This record gives sequence, structure tokens and C-alpha cells, in this order.
Amino acid sequence: MGKSATARVLRDRTAGLLLTSVVVSGFGSSAMSLAAGIWVKSLTGSDSLAALALFAVWLPVLFGPVLGAVADRLPRRPLLVGANVVMALLLTTLTAVSSAGRVWILFAVLLLYGTSSVLMDAAESSLVAQAVDARLLGDFNGLRMMANEGMKLVAPLTGAALYARFGGGAVALLDAASFALAAGLYGLLRVRRPAPAGVHRSSGTRQVWGSPVLRPLVLAGSVTMLCAGLNGAMLYAVVDGVLGRSPAYAGVLYAAQGIGSVTVGLLAGPLLRRLPERVFAAAGITVFAVAVTLRALPYDAVALMACALIGLGLPCVLIAAMTAVQRVTPDAVLGRTSATAGTLMMAPNAVALALGAGLLALVDVRVLLPLVGAVALLTATTLVAGRRGRLPAGPRASAAEA
Repeated sequence: MGKSATARVLRDRTAGLLLTSVVVSGFGSSAMSLAAGIWVKSLTGSDSLAALALFAVWLPVLFGPVLGAVADRLPRRPLLVGANVVMALLLTTLTAVSSAGRVWILFAVLLLYGTSSVLMDAAESSLVAQAVDARLLGDFNGLRMMANEGMKLVAPLTGAALYARFGGGAVALLDAASFALAAGLYGLLRVRRPAPAGVHRSSGTRQVWGSPVLRPLVLAGSVTMLCAGLNGAMLYAVVDGVLGRSPAYAGVLYAAQGIGSVTVGLLAGPLLRRLPERVFAAAGITVFAVAVTLRALPYDAVALMACALIGLGLPCVLIAAMTAVQRVTPDAVLGRTSATAGTLMMAPNAVALALGAGLLALVDVRVLLPLVGAVALLTATTLVAGRRGRLPAGPRASAAEA
């Protein structure tokens, strides 16, 4: 099944180029995401400023609907090529960051980094729906998730090793090279049909909220990612308080979760051709709910299995929601709708990380984990109980139908 899904995408020239660009840019971005925090910590000695480095990248997610509307007003392929070239050039300026007094340059670039990521994600989602055969959308989004998670297993270690040997400037140049290569790959794309002309007045929020297909999936994704953020905040409490291990053991658990995410990336396309999107998403949320609950048990084998199951189940609702956005949203508003859906689903994760840290000071982690699992299970039950909103088998709605 996995080989069939991979072959279906890679045999399509456009899908293969898009997927390759995701792998290339994802490698550089994953390497930089870890190195940036280490870099700030090394220069300033401040844990708070190191944490702000990651926050600077995530902050533009809150402005996703606005950035998505910008993506809708610009030609998508030139936007992707240009944004990657600009980021490649900006990253080279980080070679000048050699002291605490210049760390502001790093923060400025990271903020632009996050902004360009949101903008490019919106444009890429539109381009995928425009250029990739509708029958390959589930396969492509699953493999895209697999590629991103696979890079997270390899790239951060590469970035950390490169930083330790040559410093942060070397990691920035590696990331710049990945952006430059991605720009070249986007330039090779052949778009089957042009994006529609003119400006559509409908907002991304209206598109999501007014759709019986998108609304339940995006809401379920929002609640699930809230639960995922709470679960993530409890990682070190599980490692120390439940398993009795050192903090370094978290890396083993991350690896197990990554393996699960890679697996579901291979299976998503075939499963989405056989199951309604709500059922696929609800099944994944259920697996995630059970796995989070299992993390309260003090056994290494169970903890490893639970993390693999979290990696397997958590991406399902995200893959289902974004595939639905690409299939049913008119071309003219696809960028803003994709960015809005992404903001609605990912913003709760950041909020929950802070909320989880506060809850851990009040409630034992072995009590919190089953509660989070119960909320996720209720979300899955509510999602699958709905009868409306199954995606049509045919192509996406056109702008004229909207």
C-alpha cells in the first residue's frame, strides 16, 4: 500500500517536484530550528531568549488569514520562487551574528522566516491543488507529512553537529542553500491551469466556517492540537516522574513518535481513498487519545509504543483537513482558506504548551494525561457522529460554483 502511494505521487512530475522541494527546504528548516535556540543561548546565556527564538518563528502563524489573502493576490509559482530566494539571501546575513549585541539580527531574520513560511505554505497549498491531480491529493499530503517528520529525525542532529563544529553561521548557510535549491525546484514546475484572475471578497474564516465539510474537520483539528500541546508540555514530567529517566531520554521518545508519523504518511493516501475524511480523522484522533492515556503507565515499552501511536494518530486530522481544503475550496480563495485553517488548528498548540506548564504545577501528570485523552476521545466521537460534510468523489469546487 505504501509503495503504491509513493509511486503514484512520484510518477507525477509536478507532484514529485513539489514533494522534493518540501524535503529540501524541510531539512534546512529543521536544522535551523534547533540551532537557533542553541545559538541564542550560547551568545546570551538566557533560557528565556532561547525560547523566544522559537516563538519568533511561530508568531506569524497568528496572522495566517492575512498572509493567506496576500498569497491569493499574487501568482503562486513566482511567489514561491521569489520568497525562497529572498530567504536564502536573508539567511546569509546571519554570518554576521557573532556576539550578544548582534543577536537582534537573528531575531529579525527568524521573524521574517516565520512570516515567509506561512506565506509559502498558503501559496504551496494553492499550487498543489492547482497542479496535482485531485486523485493524488491525499497521497501527496500524506507523503508531505512523512517528509517533514522524517526530516525532524535527521536534520536537528545535523544542525546541532554543524553548530558545534563550525558555529551558527554554517547552519544558516546550509539553510540558505536549501532555500536556493527549493527555489530552483519550484521554478521547474508546470502548472496545468492558471490561477483565476481577480480578487475574491470572501474571507478564509467565512470559507471554513460556512462549509459543512471543512468546519467539523478544522474544529476537530483545533481541539486535537490543543490536546497535543498539553501532551507535549508533559513530556519531561513523563520522562522524570513516570519513567524515572534522565531528560535525554526524551530524544528516544521523539524518535519513536517520528517513526509513527512517517508510517501514517505512507498510509494516508490509500486510506483516504477508502474512508470518508471524518472517519479517517476520527480514527487517528482515537489512536492519539488512547496513546496519550497510556503514557501515564510507568513502563518503558508502553511509553515507546504510546509515542509511536501518537505519531501515527495525530497527523490524521491535519492531513484530512488540509486535503479537504484543497478539494472543496475555490481557487480564488484557496490561499487564505488554507492559511486560516492552519492558524485555527496550530495556534491552540502554542497556547496549550503554556497552559500545560501551569497545570503541571497543580495536578499530577498521571491524572492529567487520562483527562487529555478523554477530551481527545470525545472530539473523535463528536466528529464521526456527524452525518454531513463528506467530501465528494469528484474534483474540487470551482470558483464559479462558490
